Amino acid sequence: MIPAYIPNSAAALIKGTFPMDFGRTMADGRRIFGDGKTFRGFFGGIICGVVFGCLQILAYQQFNLNFLPHHTLLSVTLLSIGALTGDVVASFLKRRLGMKPGEKWQFVDQYDFLFGAFILLAILDWSWVHENVTITTFIIIIIMTPLLHRAVNMIGYKLGFKDVPW
Repeated sequence: MIPAYIPNSAAALIKGTFPMDFGRTMADGRRIFGDGKTFRGFFGGIICGVVFGCLQILAYQQFNLNFLPHHTLLSVTLLSIGALTGDVVASFLKRRLGMKPGEKWQFVDQYDFLFGAFILLAILDWSWVHENVTITTFIIIIIMTPLLHRAVNMIGYKLGFKDVPW
């Protein structure tokens, strides 16, 4: 799941100043996504996810790490794009619900990127999902994701990269 986990953190580190919603609001008067979703962060996060995914592919090939999933350039790209797309969709929904940027949304904040990654991967590369994601693997991902998400966000908060620790 490295290609899906890396993009969110990378996007927060890369940031950017030009918002993806161009500063526009919807009919409800609320921003579409908010200032936190920038083109530089979005595309920079995707690139970082793909780079780390390619490193995972190389490690698999060079060191015969059969316990890792057999990623392809397509799978790492879809996981990375899907992760940040899921995050952007959650931001859109948060704005529609009147939630402020950075406001905690239990469950969704921990899984939005994961849902986006799996949905895109399932639509465009189902054979990879079928070959590499067992029920056991999926359960482990579901359990580990909020723990890793919380730990990374706390580190980002302590280092000053995030305004809130969630």
